[in-house]
Amino acid sequence: MQFLVPKISNWFLSRPRALKRLITLVVDFVAIIFALWLALSLRYGVIYSPPQEQLWIFLLAPVIAIPIFIKAGLYRAIVRYLGMHALWTIIKATFLYALFFAVVVLLAGVEQVPRTVYGINAIILVLFVGGSRMIARWWFAGNIAENTLNNMTRRRAPPVIIYGAGQSGAQMAAALKVSHQLNPVAFIDDEPSLHRQQINGLTVYSFSEISHVIEKFYVRDVLLAMPAISRSQRHKIIQLLEPYPVHVRTLPDLVDLAEGKVTVSDIREVDIADLLGRDPVEPVQDLLHANITGKAVMVTGAGGSIGSELCRQIIKLQPTIIVLYELNEFGLYAIEKELQYFNVDMPIIAVLGTVLNQSRIEAVCTRFNINTIYHAAAYKHVPMVEKNTTEGVRNNIFGTLSCAQAAIASKVETFVLISTDKAVRPTNTMGASKRLAELVLQGLAEEQSATRFTMVRFGNVLGSSGSVVPLFREQIANGGPVTVTDPDIVRYFMTIPEAAELVIQAGAMGQGGDVFVLDMGEEIKILDLAKRMIHLSGFSEKDAENQEGDIEITFTGLRPGEKLYEELLIGDNATDTDHQRIMRAQEKVIPWQKLNIILQALQQANDTDDSQQVRDLLVEHVDGFQPQCEIEDWLH
Repeated sequence: MQFLVPKISNWFLSRPRALKRLITLVVDFVAIIFALWLALSLRYGVIYSPPQEQLWIFLLAPVIAIPIFIKAGLYRAIVRYLGMHALWTIIKATFLYALFFAVVVLLAGVEQVPRTVYGINAIILVLFVGGSRMIARWWFAGNIAENTLNNMTRRRAPPVIIYGAGQSGAQMAAALKVSHQLNPVAFIDDEPSLHRQQINGLTVYSFSEISHVIEKFYVRDVLLAMPAISRSQRHKIIQLLEPYPVHVRTLPDLVDLAEGKVTVSDIREVDIADLLGRDPVEPVQDLLHANITGKAVMVTGAGGSIGSELCRQIIKLQPTIIVLYELNEFGLYAIEKELQYFNVDMPIIAVLGTVLNQSRIEAVCTRFNINTIYHAAAYKHVPMVEKNTTEGVRNNIFGTLSCAQAAIASKVETFVLISTDKAVRPTNTMGASKRLAELVLQGLAEEQSATRFTMVRFGNVLGSSGSVVPLFREQIANGGPVTVTDPDIVRYFMTIPEAAELVIQAGAMGQGGDVFVLDMGEEIKILDLAKRMIHLSGFSEKDAENQEGDIEITFTGLRPGEKLYEELLIGDNATDTDHQRIMRAQEKVIPWQKLNIILQALQQANDTDDSQQVRDLLVEHVDGFQPQCEIEDWLH
């Protein structure tokens, strides 16, 4: 018998889904007839032998019940993952069947069927249908087959604590027991009423007992199964877990778990946004829709980190058309394909082109009657621009100028520049070029009124192409070392979706030539971020005090043009706006007549690849520009 159990289990589990459903339906068919016979037998107190004229009601019962069960989804559920929700569905479907069955039999005037039989029949059928599924769930998912075949496998799987004993935690425990990739050994939960309770065979402990549980079960992994809590609450829990030598992972937010079922594939690394601990602010809907809903919108640099996120949010706000303007062919292809999955009834136009081609941009704006442009196209990697000065200036300054003049010529209503905190008292060519791009738009704003120019300035975004976070993850996965430029370097951080949402809202507030800065929260010390990522990956830091540690942190020195800290305002003149995380900066503007002369000189130096002359012009005309290194342009 012990040999046959796993054989039967493996045979059933390996069958096609359609065959499994058919087998389940046949079992239910027999159970429905047997439940009715048993209800009559119990009511009469004898083994019931139905007269021939009543035999049809035994066939009527499954004819009524099976369609109801199909409609209720009883044959779509996966037996191994059944929970209380599925049992409640079985109860409702069974009693609905009993009601219909009683009505039909009573209207037919069938004799010798007491009315109490219908209630008894429903109760027995719930026990048969629900009980058979629970036995099957136990058989396939956790006990008989597992004890005979997989006990050794489970013991070899790494033990894991699940933090959160709610529905998601219970589902994850069930999924892990089936997959054998991780072995759940206990729950941790902050709800006192759950402590010492058993869920899926696992004990629920309080957080104060976590050290004991880690030692008892030799745990190296903790899984956060609390998708409904806020980012700030998750941040507090992560802080509590940081001192322990465990690898912390998590489930997605509720939005990503809309189907109500979690699987092992849903487990992911802790989102670094959770380490910031800042909950996003509800957007001002009027500002979100002002420049987009019912309008034609174009995004330059649509394939980049910020540009692509802008596209994702813009398409949800129902523009009449969205134009993706991008130089990188693959980046353009990727964002176009992604947006097509939104299944929106609007044209998605993918245009290959450089922002330096003013005539092409003007043609695109005219052809599609563009109302709003979000200009995200730029070179942003500080050391790379430092080594390619003229190209950085050409793209960031003259690319912005070309787009702006094309917008004016084609009567675009609103033009929003994505700027950077590195434009404030810059120490590198990238920052200086972005500040001069701001000045270009401010100058043009004073010269005309056809197009409203707005600039939005913010710091680092998590997960962008230049972010340290993916680099640290890769270095930790490779066993280190983790490289930090300087022990004192600090940065502002914001998630890409939050930054894009604020950019859209800030763009709607501009009157012409406005510079908006985003509230980036508290500065983050990069060294602290590196240490936290090491600890939350289940490793210890290797240093002078802990030579037996796992991952070493090394310091490589500031890169060319890199600051220890960034700023968002050139001066102290900032005013509040209608949004609590958006401020309006009041800064010096260069009149267009003077700025045009500067741009002509800069263009001439750029055309001859005279990097030193380009640097000199930037130093002279960009307030606060103090280069930290000598010219490194490869052609200099």
